[in-house]
Amino acid sequence: MSKLFSSVDEVSARLTAAGYLPSLDIATAVFLADRLGKPLLIEGPAGVGKTELAKAVAAATSAELIRLQCYEGVDEARALYEWNHAKQLLRITATAGTDWDATRDHVFTEEFLLARPLLAAIRNPDPTVLLIDELDKADVELEGLLLEVLGDFQVSIPELGTVTAVRKPFVILTSNAHRELSEALKRRCLYLHIDYPTAALEKSIVALRVPELDAALAEPVVATVSALRQLSLRKAPSIAETVDWARTLVALGTRTLTGGVVRSTLGVLLKYQSDHRVAIDRLGLDEDSPR
Repeated sequence: MSKLFSSVDEVSARLTAAGYLPSLDIATAVFLADRLGKPLLIEGPAGVGKTELAKAVAAATSAELIRLQCYEGVDEARALYEWNHAKQLLRITATAGTDWDATRDHVFTEEFLLARPLLAAIRNPDPTVLLIDELDKADVELEGLLLEVLGDFQVSIPELGTVTAVRKPFVILTSNAHRELSEALKRRCLYLHIDYPTAALEKSIVALRVPELDAALAEPVVATVSALRQLSLRKAPSIAETVDWARTLVALGTRTLTGGVVRSTLGVLLKYQSDHRVAIDRLGLDEDSPR
C-alpha cells in the first residue's frame, strides 16, 4: 500500500503549504504514523492545533476528512453504524404475510445500513483521514468499540459479517486529557503531545496566517499572548485566538500595541470575565504605554 509521505522533510513542506507550520516533533510523528500504519494519538491543551493538524494532513494529501466528534453519550449507533429502522419497517409492512426468515434476509442488507464515521472511513477506498476528536469527552465504553477498528482496521457487523479496510485510513485521535485513556487504546497508537508553540514558531504562524499584520507588531502580539498564558486563567488563549487577535489589530489599523489597545480587544483572547480581571490587574492594562 502506497504511503502518503516519503520523508519528514516532505511532511513539513506539504503541511506548511497547507497552512500548518509543524515543529520537527509533529512532522516526525505524522511521518511515522503514515509509514508504520499506526493511529496517532495527540494530547495537549485546547487550542494548540490538534484538530487543525488532522485537517492539514487531509488537505496536504488530498484525502477525505471524516470526523467523529466525541461527546458524553456518543454510542455505537453514532460512531459505527445503525440500521435504517423506518425503511426496514416499510419493507416489512410491504412484505407482510411472507416468510419471516426471507424478510429478515432482505431487511438486513446494505440498502438499509447507515454508515457512521468509523465504518465510513473503513469502507472508503480513497485516501482518508479519520479524525476521532476529543476522545476524552466520550464515555470509556467507546474505547472498546475503537479497539477492533484501530487494531485490525475492521468492523464486525453481526448481520453482514466483518468489513475489512480496503485502504487503511490515516487515523488521528485527539484528547485534552480531561480523563486518562485506556492502556489498551494507547498500545495501538503512536503518541504525540502538542503544547503551546515557542514564541518564534507562533510568530511564524501569525506571519503565515495574517501576512498583512505590521511586522513591528508581530513580536509584541506574541509576547503579550505568551504573558497571558503564564497567568492563572480559566482558559488560556489558543493559537487560533492569537491569529484572530492579529486580524483584529489589522482591522483596527493598529500601529502601536498599548495597554489600552490590549484592554479594548481582550475579548478576542479571553472568554471569561474573571480572566479579564486577572489580565488587567497582572499586566497593568490600565496604562497606555507601549507593550
